[in-house]
Amino acid sequence: MRLLVTRPENGGMRSAETLRARGHEVLLAPLLRIEAISGADLGAPPWAAILLSSANAARVIAAHPRIGELKPLPVLAVGERSADAARAAGFVDVHSAGGDAQDLARAAAARFTGSRSALLYLVGEDRARDLSGDLGGLIVRTVVIYRAVKATSLPAEVQAALAESRLDGVLHFSLRTVEAYIACAFAAGLLDKALAPLHFCLSARVAGPLARAANIRIAARPDEAALLDLVGKR
Repeated sequence: MRLLVTRPENGGMRSAETLRARGHEVLLAPLLRIEAISGADLGAPPWAAILLSSANAARVIAAHPRIGELKPLPVLAVGERSADAARAAGFVDVHSAGGDAQDLARAAAARFTGSRSALLYLVGEDRARDLSGDLGGLIVRTVVIYRAVKATSLPAEVQAALAESRLDGVLHFSLRTVEAYIACAFAAGLLDKALAPLHFCLSARVAGPLARAANIRIAARPDEAALLDLVGKR
């Protein structure tokens, strides 16, 4: 299949490599740019652990001036990709909740109930869910350490591929990338063309703005592996 991957650059390149290895042709349009929030205030220790709901949070915290204080702490990440990113950032005691934000909240509640120190929850500016209300009596310090900035236009080669109906499918990993995809396509006068391919979405929520599209498929689980498996092999 001729596919378009719209996620930010690091993850997008990894997904594209996997899809190409499975025999697909892939174009990239990183429709979000991850930007660290300068001077993000982590507050004062002690902390019981770090909670990560995305790999982006792990990558950004690796460059924080106080990373040395954080590395000895246990890390609980939402999934395997986030856990791998935490290890790459230098954390050693890393565990994956193996799912979504709800799984992360359940795992944190099970592991840290009774802790008198705060859980340091590192997040992006826009997020689908805030864990604080799901963690009962646990103390949670939520710190916004990055933002995702939407692109305002599609790459020229992607515009050409849409205009000439040369795309069979588009992979969507987040609600914000879908919103950016639709806005960019509309601005280019290509909205109908952009809605025509098969749309592979991480979740029903992600697929929401694509209601006008005729062909939408939803991953069995909200993770990269399930979404790529949804596409399958050529």
